[in-house]
Amino acid sequence: MIAECTLQVRSYECDSNGHVNNANYLNYLEYARYEFLKSIGFDYPKVISSGYGMYVARIEIDYKKSVFTDETLVIQSWPLKKGAVSGIIAQKILRGEDVIAEAKVTWAFVDSKGVPTKIPPEWNMPGFLPDKA
Repeated sequence: MIAECTLQVRSYECDSNGHVNNANYLNYLEYARYEFLKSIGFDYPKVISSGYGMYVARIEIDYKKSVFTDETLVIQSWPLKKGAVSGIIAQKILRGEDVIAEAKVTWAFVDSKGVPTKIPPEWNMPGFLPDKA
């Protein structure tokens, strides 16, 4: 399953060269991951209130092209790997047909102390599993 969300680049996200500062891509990717979680039925606020969370353990980003103010971006997110405690979500930022950036985000499910822990059954969503096709 590939979840998609759309956003428009805001002027304050651009640097002195007129293109989106590379650090802002982390915000775009985080927004898209949250939308991905919602799309698979994962209620993150409820996870937090029940004493758990998800931490990002690693992000790999390959920047391909620059982006400028007012451009519309589509961000795709899908699961690549899933274990008992952690997994990897792949993400792609697109402007039309152009690939702007590609990322792999490793996440870990944690308890209230931030210690990695096995995902409880109620939060172990089928949408975390990569497609086998």
